[in-house]
Amino acid sequence: MTNKIAIALGLLIVSLLVLNAVMGWEAHVFLGRKFIDLIEYLAFWR
Repeated sequence: MTNKIAIALGLLIVSLLVLNAVMGWEAHVFLGRKFIDLIEYLAFWR
């Protein structure tokens, strides 16, 4: 991964988080719940 790609991805993530906060989409709650589901799924296969 080049520095340009890393900076672009970082800016994209930060801008989506800011847009989420401004618009009140609560996407962080959705992603947090999906992440917990993923952890539980992986713990099953452990």
